[in-house]
Amino acid sequence: MNKPNVRPERAEFSSGPCAKRPGWSLEALADAPLGRSHRAAVGKSRLAEVIARSKALLGLPEGYRLAIVPGSDTGAMEMAMWSLLGARGVDMLAWESFGDGWLSDVAKQLKLADVRALKADYGRLPDLAAVDPARDVVFTWNGTTSGVRVPDGDWIAADREGLTICDATSAVFAMDIPWDRIDVATWSWQKVLGGEAAHGMLALGPRAVARLESHQPAWPMPKVFRLTKGGKLIEGVFKGETINTPSMLATEDALDGLRWAEGIGGLPALIARSQANLAAVADWVAATPWVDFLAEVPETRSSTSICLKIVDPWFLALDDAKRPAVPKAMAKRLEDEGVAFDINGYRDAPPGLRIWGGATVERSDIAALLPWLDWAYAAVKAAD
Repeated sequence: MNKPNVRPERAEFSSGPCAKRPGWSLEALADAPLGRSHRAAVGKSRLAEVIARSKALLGLPEGYRLAIVPGSDTGAMEMAMWSLLGARGVDMLAWESFGDGWLSDVAKQLKLADVRALKADYGRLPDLAAVDPARDVVFTWNGTTSGVRVPDGDWIAADREGLTICDATSAVFAMDIPWDRIDVATWSWQKVLGGEAAHGMLALGPRAVARLESHQPAWPMPKVFRLTKGGKLIEGVFKGETINTPSMLATEDALDGLRWAEGIGGLPALIARSQANLAAVADWVAATPWVDFLAEVPETRSSTSICLKIVDPWFLALDDAKRPAVPKAMAKRLEDEGVAFDINGYRDAPPGLRIWGGATVERSDIAALLPWLDWAYAAVKAAD
C-alpha cells in the first residue's frame, strides 16, 4: 500500500498531556507573572480567574466549590478519597486501569472494611444498576485507558444517601455531565483544553462539603490533602489560595485554553468538536475490516480517548506475546513519518491504538490520520 498523500497538520494525538489548542504558541503566555509569588495579588487573581472561568464554562451549580490542587487529577482524586471516605460503605467501579488504581488505594492503603468492587473487563462497563444509593460510589466518567464511558448519569439516584465521587479528567469540557448527580468531580489541566501537567481541579457539591465538615477520617491526613480546619471548610483554597506552590506559567496556559473555549462558543462547541472527531473515526471503522472499537456498546464509546482493537484474523492468530508488538510497530512507523505521536494503546490495556479526540484536535487532522493507520497496519503485516 502506498503512503497517503495528505498528512495531519498537527501530529499530537496523545491522551495526556494532550494537544494544545489550535493556533497556540508560547506568545500566548507572554503575560504570565513569572518570578512573582502566587500569594501576591497578581498571582491570586490569576488562580481565582482559572476557578471562575472554569465554573462558568462548565455551568457548575450555585453552591459548588472549585479548587486548584496539587498532583494533577491523581492528586485531586486521592485528596477526595482520603478526605471523604469512611463514613459509609463504598462501591468502587473499575473497568480500566485508573478505576483499578482507585480500588487498590481504597482497599490497600485506606484499608476500608466495607468495600464492594464492581468490575468489568476492558471494553465493557460494570452493572451500573448494582450501585447502592445508600453507599458512596467512586467511578471514572470516562475510562481513559479503555475508551469506555458511562452513557449518562441516569443510573445515579437523585435521592441518594451516599456521595458520588467522579474521576472526570478526560470527560470534563468534552462530555455533558449532569452536575446534580455529581457530589465530587476531579480533572486536570492537561486533558481536554490542552493545559500543562501537575495541576488538578477538585469540585465539591454541597453534600460533599457537609461530609467534610462532619466526618473525621480515621487516618492521619497529610498537609497537602487538608481541606478543613477546626471542622470547617478552608474557604481560601476555593478562591485561589492554593495548598502548594502552583506554576504561574501553567496557570497562564490554563487561562489561554479557557479563553479559547469561550471564544469558540463555550461548552456546546467543545462537546461538538470532540463528537465530530469520534464520528470521523466511527465512519472509518465501519468501512475498515481489520479494526474495531474496544468499547463494545456504541453509547459507551469515548469521544476523547478513542481506543481501537485489531480484529483481523491474521492478528488474532498471533501468539499472545506477539500481539502487542503490532500496534507498537505501527505507532513507531507513524511517529517516524511525523504523522502521529503517542498513539500506542495503554500498557495495561489489550493491544491496540489510542487516538485522542478531545476538543483541541481538529477533525481534519483525524481524517488525515486514518488512511495512515491503514498504511501502517498493512506495512507491519507485510513485514511479518
